[in-house]
Amino acid sequence: MESSPFKKDCLKGKVALLTGGGSGIGLEISTQLGKHGASIAIMGRRRQVLDSAVSSLSSLSIPAIGFEGDVRKPDDARRVVESTYNHYGRIDILVNAAAGNFLVSAEDLSPNGFRTVLDIDSVGTFTMCHAALKYLKTGGVGRASSGGGVILNISATLHYTASWYQIHVSAAKAAVDATTRNLALEWGTDYDIRVNGIAPGPIGDTPGMRKLAPQEMQSKANDYMPLYKLGDKWDIAMAAVYLASDAGKYVNGAVLPVDGGLWLSRPRHLAKDAVRQMSRVVEKKTRNTPVGVPKSKL
Repeated sequence: MESSPFKKDCLKGKVALLTGGGSGIGLEISTQLGKHGASIAIMGRRRQVLDSAVSSLSSLSIPAIGFEGDVRKPDDARRVVESTYNHYGRIDILVNAAAGNFLVSAEDLSPNGFRTVLDIDSVGTFTMCHAALKYLKTGGVGRASSGGGVILNISATLHYTASWYQIHVSAAKAAVDATTRNLALEWGTDYDIRVNGIAPGPIGDTPGMRKLAPQEMQSKANDYMPLYKLGDKWDIAMAAVYLASDAGKYVNGAVLPVDGGLWLSRPRHLAKDAVRQMSRVVEKKTRNTPVGVPKSKL
């Protein structure tokens, strides 16, 4: 794994609360925030996952604690936020990484399944932000009067155009991005809280990739990805360190795609060599066409 480009102590003294921070991308973000000086609190529904994550972080000498809770339940959100503050005495960073996803065609997706993903991703994100506000805002409980905290919402690029078999997730992440921008406007102005998003692309060795993309599709990444490879969890975590630290102190209301440029691309419909051959034929015809010949004759 690459070494971090950031100073080891760039988050020294900060406290970060992460939902979905016990596995996959969320755990890597927890780890990298901790390696850069932050104390970590993780919220999740499964005690075994929480205990494993806390053990992993503690083995790296990162202060860490886990709290059971469901982001869909406002009482759980309030309890975990308050417990984090009571344990550490402050909250500086909130990372909303809890998410639900599965592949299903729109016609086979029940309204309840659609609602469940929106409840976790969209409503859960706002619920956690709302519960953490008084600890994050300028002059709030546990905050120095000189500045507010940071919120990072983990999003996606699915809704930039459209995605096969993920209408529920596309709708949920579109709502997350809208929430990010609106909170950045309101809370950035009123409380000096920076609110930004990170939109990961296909990230290798994650539960999401194993669940959503067959192995043969992963092995053909160079056929359709601009940088010819899957991303690493580390890539997403470095974006989080950047946005959470003073390196990103003037970034607010942004959603940063970290996907190698995949959101810009479309599958190739012709091989590059075939395109080159066609171009040569066109160029040759153009060179050999006398000036003044009507286009209809070409």
